[in-house]
Amino acid sequence: MNDPRSIRIHYLLRAVILLGFALYIGHLSQQDALHYYVAPKLARWIRLCPVPLSLMAASLGLQALFGKSSALCDCEHQLPRSLTRSSALYGLFLFPLLLGFLLPDRALGSEAAARKGISLTYALPETGREERFTAVNPYQTEFAELAGKLYKQPVITVHPEIFSETFGAIDLYKKQFEGKEISVSGFLYRERRADSVTYAVSRFLVQCCTADATPFGILLDPQTQISLPADTWIEVRGKLHVAVFEGEEIMQITPDSLTPIPQPPTPYVYTSADSIAVWEQLPATPGEIETK
Repeated sequence: MNDPRSIRIHYLLRAVILLGFALYIGHLSQQDALHYYVAPKLARWIRLCPVPLSLMAASLGLQALFGKSSALCDCEHQLPRSLTRSSALYGLFLFPLLLGFLLPDRALGSEAAARKGISLTYALPETGREERFTAVNPYQTEFAELAGKLYKQPVITVHPEIFSETFGAIDLYKKQFEGKEISVSGFLYRERRADSVTYAVSRFLVQCCTADATPFGILLDPQTQISLPADTWIEVRGKLHVAVFEGEEIMQITPDSLTPIPQPPTPYVYTSADSIAVWEQLPATPGEIETK
């Protein structure tokens, strides 16, 4: 059984931590920086979190300061008795909170992509590449339909709203898209190898939050001369070609133009539940024909 004074101190520490997280989430919302950490479908709920967190912090604080000793509850758990153990316990929460306030909010880039391992292929299981845009199983039906729509375009614009689905469709039917013109934007990924430098235009695909972010990209022709630093946001326009990279067939772009652009407000891309429906709602760009 813990003494009431010890319980009050721990109540206050927990109140401070809860209030800290409430303030941090409020700070991210005010700075419009939540999209650096969580998917939009979660962000709308996380924006509401400061309210219950603040109420919980206020409740703990009031109990610690004014609650009757007989009413204080330690839930029959032994609290840390030494300063070292208490510091270690609450440091697990305070340290990342402190880093959150001190470090700048920014999108993941080449360094994180190199650690996670960038994927240059979007191949699906049991791919059917012999017949044009024919699905060999129900899972591929949506990709086959999207591939047919993409193929009709004089210039394939890779929209962020269906980034992974677009490259999934193209990767599924590599040979059919050989020589097709494409326009895509992302950050410049650069990886130094023993005798060469590999470049790709990349995006992070986020399912829930940046902890599960997966770096995807499309390789740029190794002969391309690029003087821009890594993580520069670029728009690449060029032709698609099938290439062999590390023993595997992948798609690559031979650029006709490579232009630096500002980082978009939402740098990550997200999966779409229905890429065809999204495609139909997207406005046609100058390089696309009106088929929506």
